[in-house]
Amino acid sequence: MLRTLLDPFSPQSYVPSVESPSLGFRNKAKMVASATSSGITLGLSDGVSLTHCPLYDTAMHTALHSIQAWLNHLGIKAYDVEKKKGELKYVLLTQSCYDGSMMVRLVLRSHGVLKRIQKALEELLSQEPHITVVTANIQPLHAAILEGEEELFLTPCHRLEEQFNGIPLFIRPKSFFQTNPTVAEKLYQTASEWIDESNPTILWDLFCGVGGFALHCATPNRILVGIEIQAEAIECARDSARSLGYDHLRFESMDTAQFHAHAGEKPQVVIVNPPRRGLGESLCHWLESTGTPTIIYSSCNAVSLAKDLGCLRDYRVARVQLFDMFPHTEHYETLVELVKII
Repeated sequence: MLRTLLDPFSPQSYVPSVESPSLGFRNKAKMVASATSSGITLGLSDGVSLTHCPLYDTAMHTALHSIQAWLNHLGIKAYDVEKKKGELKYVLLTQSCYDGSMMVRLVLRSHGVLKRIQKALEELLSQEPHITVVTANIQPLHAAILEGEEELFLTPCHRLEEQFNGIPLFIRPKSFFQTNPTVAEKLYQTASEWIDESNPTILWDLFCGVGGFALHCATPNRILVGIEIQAEAIECARDSARSLGYDHLRFESMDTAQFHAHAGEKPQVVIVNPPRRGLGESLCHWLESTGTPTIIYSSCNAVSLAKDLGCLRDYRVARVQLFDMFPHTEHYETLVELVKII
């Protein structure tokens, strides 16, 4: 599939693909809370349990089972889509591979059961000591929306720490983080190695998230700017920079369109890691106008990647590598090195 999409752009080389473990590779579980005869069941919307799904490791299986039992013991009702009644919509569980700590987000229709949850929370935490962050997210709309704007922390700890290649990264409730740590670690390392070959003095990271790419490329003397619209992700990136002792890195929460107006001195390398929709024609043309010699493009959707490559006519495709971030599916991550045509 990838070759079919990218061969028209005549890549100079396809680097051998990076494979993923087939089981226990996923660090995040998104569980629908369904009302069944036995109470709340965490899994699919039709009541099928996924608490022992083999995409997760045994520690996450145990935690999901404990959370489900705890919710049923409290008598919390799952949200009924047809009747528009009940409180619990989703349970979102994230695990750090670095130290095994976990974050639980309870997505609720309202504040109605919040006091009951807070009163009984210590019971859950004593059963599952790896759970260090618990939040209640309020999503009042009757719509297929995973989360709402309001996030209430129910524990003193507000984040998880992860480490890829010795680089500290932090996960907060609303910050995007790759769901396959084993492959993500290799993705960031590869991008860093490609970038170090050109040894840029100025580097931009657009759609930087929690700073995974940028922080892997940071050096004491390299000017680095990371841009991301999600404020929580930027706070995580800044925390990582402080942990590394880098006070010269600039991470800003803004849309890339805002960044256009005051981007400052031009970079030698730009990293882009856009959402599934890709960069789009306008941003591609702006990138071309910067004249940056190298663009490192990380894509989770090769279809939109191919469309963007069609807009970036001033660049040739030097290298392509596939990272199997989502085994058992047709989805994958692609890393592309683009070099300006002289």
